[in-house]
Amino acid sequence: MVVVAFACVLLGRWQFDRYHERQDRNHQTEANLAADPVPVEQVFSTDTEPDDDQEWQVVRATGRYDADHQIVVLYRTNDGAPGVDVVVPLVTDGGAALLVDRGWVPSAANGQAPTSVPAPPAGSVTVTGWARIDSDDSGDRVRPTDGQVRSISAGAIAETLPYPVYDGFVERTAEQPSVKPAPEPPDPPDLGSGPSLFYGIQWFFFAALALGFWGYFAWAEYRTRTRSKAEPPADVAAPV
Repeated sequence: MVVVAFACVLLGRWQFDRYHERQDRNHQTEANLAADPVPVEQVFSTDTEPDDDQEWQVVRATGRYDADHQIVVLYRTNDGAPGVDVVVPLVTDGGAALLVDRGWVPSAANGQAPTSVPAPPAGSVTVTGWARIDSDDSGDRVRPTDGQVRSISAGAIAETLPYPVYDGFVERTAEQPSVKPAPEPPDPPDLGSGPSLFYGIQWFFFAALALGFWGYFAWAEYRTRTRSKAEPPADVAAPV
């Protein structure tokens, strides 16, 4: 029981550490969301993706959308409705392309892209959005097939494009000039605390429960032994 309680305490402390890490990350995200937009070159490069503390930084880039290399990201939902995200390379004035997730459009719940996707603005466009880091997925999930992927990875998509590509991507929040119809822009990130605090409290409760059970069983064993000593042996004959 003591070993179990000790393990529960360690697991509880681990969950509390995760809770504090989540809080620190949320504070950084809030600061990035509230900051003024910065040029895309300050966050992105063609060699390395943004740092973790730069995710959700508001960036701005100007260029031209390459609609011929548009990609849809399958299995994206919006309030439970099935759909896809539309990703279009924005070839910036510097020559490198920035992958822009323009937002969500509905589709049938069959894992297929919709037959019609809103076209991006033509000509020079200024895009404002949130800096995002590539997905950790690999293989077929990020390799474009017939203009479709499961997750966004600039490295995998760059292999299909004729120009250098910034690592990471941007979730569009605004573009000038704007067009209609257009995909629905993304929702802001979840800044909730998550379940780690509750799980940590649970593990400490389990530790207290284990020690409580140990104490109860020790007390029960003590009473049993004390009672046994006080009672005469069952095989002792009574005096005549």
